Amino acid sequence: MNALFFSAIFGVIMMFSAVLLRQKSAMRALAIAGMLFLLLVNILEMNGTVLIHFNTAGMMEFDRFALLVNTILISSTLIYFLLSARDIEKAGQDYGEYFTLIFFILAGSFLVASFKSLLIFFLGIEIISIPLYILTGADKRNLKSNEASLKYFLMGVFSTGIMLMGITLIYGAAGSFEVAKLNLGGENVSALTIAGMLLLLFSMSFKVSAAPFHFWTPDVYDGAPTVFTSFMATIVKAALFIGFIRLFDESFGALSATWQLWVAVLTAATLFVGNITAVFQQSVKRMLSYSSIAQAGFMLMALFAMNNAAKEGILLYAAAYSLATIGIFAVLARMSDYTFEGFNGLARQQPLIAATLTICILSLAGIPLTAGFLAKFYMLKAVLTTGAHFWLLIFAVLMAAVSAYYYFRVIQAMYFKEGNATISANTTFKTTLVVLAALIILLGLFRESYLTGFILDRI
Repeated sequence: MNALFFSAIFGVIMMFSAVLLRQKSAMRALAIAGMLFLLLVNILEMNGTVLIHFNTAGMMEFDRFALLVNTILISSTLIYFLLSARDIEKAGQDYGEYFTLIFFILAGSFLVASFKSLLIFFLGIEIISIPLYILTGADKRNLKSNEASLKYFLMGVFSTGIMLMGITLIYGAAGSFEVAKLNLGGENVSALTIAGMLLLLFSMSFKVSAAPFHFWTPDVYDGAPTVFTSFMATIVKAALFIGFIRLFDESFGALSATWQLWVAVLTAATLFVGNITAVFQQSVKRMLSYSSIAQAGFMLMALFAMNNAAKEGILLYAAAYSLATIGIFAVLARMSDYTFEGFNGLARQQPLIAATLTICILSLAGIPLTAGFLAKFYMLKAVLTTGAHFWLLIFAVLMAAVSAYYYFRVIQAMYFKEGNATISANTTFKTTLVVLAALIILLGLFRESYLTGFILDRI
């Protein structure tokens, strides 16, 4: 709860800093300090030290799972600031306000990770979504950014309407918004319950860009300023998936036999559309947009399985995917050419950056000794544990093999093609990339030892 409170406070502080502080370096330092403070108070709360006590009236519960999710989101955002805070200047003139919106989005993410009422869940989703519409259109001089913002807003509002209708039907069936009082199981499930559940499934599938509700994703990610695409595709997506999984686990867990096949079909469609379409892209940024859809397919396996392996896996996947994608987008944001040809010869010009970028790409592809491999392993293990729909497991492995093709195109361009790829990078940027790459390797090496026990103790 403390992270939620102080995230909102720092959002307000950053709003005033845009007026009171003239130097952008001071705003940047303040934002990083705020993120470090959020990380500190959240870790203290995980260990039983609560700075300020709040009565949430049972509408939120900051259990160990929620606090660990908060830690992953805050840590990822901190790394995002360290790598990309300078690049936010290129997005527009409202530098301080951009940090304000990011802090508010984090506050919404904390709500989504800890809700015990459908009202809090909806509130968290909207606190995440509305600032994202603004960040998407931050580059007011770019028509693609304006178009992306408008498209995201219109599609987002439509999906929100579907979500509200689903919550209304659930309330009509159960007579309560509180998750603990829904009691939607049993033999005689009402039509209102099934209809509300399906509407929530479809609306959340839109939010996490699952096929066939993914059509907004490539255009929005491609049109938004690259530095904000990085945030949208990682930290925001991870938070939405946590909320998606908690919603169906705690509200509709007793009805899993009803919706499990629907989720299996959504997962397979998302894996297929994301991976196959990414193969034909010529822009690395657009390829990463379709790649994010494919990664969403793997994360949907946690929703399908809904067991301990799935809960453990989604936390690891959120961390691994966020770290790797933030690193790739941080490099991409500093390049002038977003095509695959733009990466030609990067290993000769910037060998350290190329090496760290390679580690990030290998993690997304799920190559052993990286965090991405271990994350995918847990997703496949979760599906196998259910003993149902074994075909989904085989299909996911095949799609993972397809993804290696378009990921390795970037590595091929950097190491095996002639070119003059250029990127502006100072020592701080390179050092942060090295630390990021080291974290990805360390997460991939822990396997069954420290990391597994640490997560399972908090579920």
